[in-house]
Amino acid sequence: MIKRFVFGKAFDTEAVKDKPEACKEKIPYFENAETSSFSLEMDSSDIVYGLGENVRGINKRGFIYESFCTDQPEHNENKSSLYAAHNFFIVSGNKKNFGAFFDTPGKVTFDIGASSYSTLKVSIENTGYEIYIIENPTLELIIKEFRNLIGQSYIPPRWAFGIGQSRWGYTCEEDIRKIAENYRKNKLPLDMVYLDIDYMEKFKDFTVNKKSFPDFKNFVSDMKKNSVRIVPIIDAGIKMEDGFELYEEGKENNYFCKDKDGNDFIVGVWPGKCCLPDFLNPEAREWFGMKYKFLTDQGIEGFWNDMNEPALFYSEKNLEKVFDQVKEMKKLNIGLKESFALKDTILNLANNTDDYKSFYHCKDGKKIRHYDVHNLYGYNMTRAASEAFEKISPEKRILIFSRSSCIGSHRYGGIWMGDNMSRWQHILLNLKMLPSLNMCGFLYTGADLGGFGENTTEDLLLRWYALGIFMPLLRNHSALGTREQEPFRFKNSIEKFRNILNLRYRLLPYIYSEFMKAALQGTMYASPLGFIWSKDEDARRTEDQIMIGESIMIAPVYEQNATGRHIYLPEEMKLVKFKDSESYEEKIIPAGHNFVHIALDEVAVFIRKGHILPLADNAESVEKIDFENLTTISFAEKGARYELYTDDGECRNPSLRENLRSISV
Repeated sequence: MIKRFVFGKAFDTEAVKDKPEACKEKIPYFENAETSSFSLEMDSSDIVYGLGENVRGINKRGFIYESFCTDQPEHNENKSSLYAAHNFFIVSGNKKNFGAFFDTPGKVTFDIGASSYSTLKVSIENTGYEIYIIENPTLELIIKEFRNLIGQSYIPPRWAFGIGQSRWGYTCEEDIRKIAENYRKNKLPLDMVYLDIDYMEKFKDFTVNKKSFPDFKNFVSDMKKNSVRIVPIIDAGIKMEDGFELYEEGKENNYFCKDKDGNDFIVGVWPGKCCLPDFLNPEAREWFGMKYKFLTDQGIEGFWNDMNEPALFYSEKNLEKVFDQVKEMKKLNIGLKESFALKDTILNLANNTDDYKSFYHCKDGKKIRHYDVHNLYGYNMTRAASEAFEKISPEKRILIFSRSSCIGSHRYGGIWMGDNMSRWQHILLNLKMLPSLNMCGFLYTGADLGGFGENTTEDLLLRWYALGIFMPLLRNHSALGTREQEPFRFKNSIEKFRNILNLRYRLLPYIYSEFMKAALQGTMYASPLGFIWSKDEDARRTEDQIMIGESIMIAPVYEQNATGRHIYLPEEMKLVKFKDSESYEEKIIPAGHNFVHIALDEVAVFIRKGHILPLADNAESVEKIDFENLTTISFAEKGARYELYTDDGECRNPSLRENLRSISV
């Protein structure tokens, strides 16, 4: 059952498509202590799931989180917000079991047992908002009702489930060709190479540097003939440059965000001074979205949207203030206090809250302060692309995923988990994010494997891939200036990487099947153990193991130099350890607490009793996988059946019923 409560005049975020009738009774579970502040008392047994992309555990209890999309590469435990705003959580315990969605485009603070461990408090800055309470006896039904409320998840083309290689620093056609050649030469499977900002002319959206890519269309075609798609980045800021068509059109048609005086708001991003498209304006959204056609006409079939929190290096007005402050500081004797003040002055240039309060959108003829609708910016940028793709490519799916998002974005594209670091704890963080994002409708998601910032190591990357091969979006991505981390760089471990990456392609019939069933039925692809074994307290408290689909549990190793790890099994399972993609060891593991040895070159999966894991043969790309002639591994003494979903991988409106077939053992 879903109950909707309206407070004030709520801004329509369009996260909810078909709104139920508003309730007039008191909101259940919560006490309305003051305007825009709600609290409830939690029992010791209560677990709080959700909040999508955020730091810390699957159980969010014990910290203060903020929903305010933030360019934040430091995913440390002390950070309160990352790139997304996902205002949905579930409270699950012995006495209560409900979901809560706070539908508002502005900042929301969730104090989930931090100030007082027994108290959950939600504080909303906007004066108008809606709250949805979803009551149901099981967590699965709560999720299904919520996902039905917010709409079907985005479905990418099937080739987008292949392996992608990315790096900020691939500057020209030759760089990309060498990457693909090295993958193929070392018999490493590959489906995508990503282009970061260096492919553009002076970092300008919807341009290609003709010196680096003299015949871009032919280059894209050549790569596709080798089963490699090119996936370019699109940023939010548009370079201010007289004569640049995109800038001139945006300026002429008032498609840019404005300052308080009605002038285009000027910010600094990669190209220098830029203007921000007003994505709340439907006309501006349509205009920007149709610009993707410049690249689709050249054979591009996938994109990633970035810098769309929006991330700001500075605003022009704030930059002038900082220059004046630094000039005054030059006159001072810089001591302890002055040194910290100088540092803070410079650091506060980027993503400054005052800047977000200084520019405006226009929607339905009304002037709207950006700060009050901040969390909708990345959502509407992805929406602009998605709606344009329906016109550009009405028959075939196009890949699109974004850095920034809020609930509602899941209908238009996927997301990646942000610009992480090459740290062991980020493997565990990415594992915990996966089911939390699924709860909020984000199924096509994954991490920057190996870490985006800092320098990875051979063992770290191997362990990260052992998790990443189960994520729908599988991309190795790193930053300019860091160690090159393509698998073929590690000469002594190429065979280890080859075996893990080949296993991804063997698993793809199962991964794609479970993804599609979750998308079309509004269920989970990746689930916490507590969702399945809700009466098992050890399962409910397990934070480093998750179910992938209906058949398998994964428990990746995420500690440096570990030769294995502790596993908790709520029931007897079959351990399958893949030494390479074609050979494996099987062993029945009893229910309870166990230690399992998992070598650096092994991937372990645990198959549930009465379940089947279908496998394909090795392939160098998704289009070369045989999805019809499969082998199976099962844990089914009395026989079992698995419903496999498979389609052409391209149709925009896939049918669940028409694309299922049974596999029995």
